[in-house]
Amino acid sequence: MKDKDILNYLQLFCSGKKHSKKSRQIEQALRISKTELRRRINRMRQKGIPIASSQDGYYYARTAGEVYGTIRQLKTMEAGLQSAISGLEQALDMFDQDRGG
Repeated sequence: MKDKDILNYLQLFCSGKKHSKKSRQIEQALRISKTELRRRINRMRQKGIPIASSQDGYYYARTAGEVYGTIRQLKTMEAGLQSAISGLEQALDMFDQDRGG
């Protein structure tokens, strides 16, 4: 499975938000694991390929608004991760100075 295969599938079957598909549907259609699908989508996004997502699944963005929606979603996730990191850093205070274990 190559990135191009995933991209072709999204462009053909998931073009625009109204045609989004759940990860599970894409995984089954392409015979790819959830982890591999996410890793490849992330890599393609990093290359500037407009793969969007929502609570309804992944899709190939057809408008700037669809891309903006995904950017907002990712920024919310980023903020949540940053909060979790901060909380865990605070939790380190509960342990001895030896932070290695």
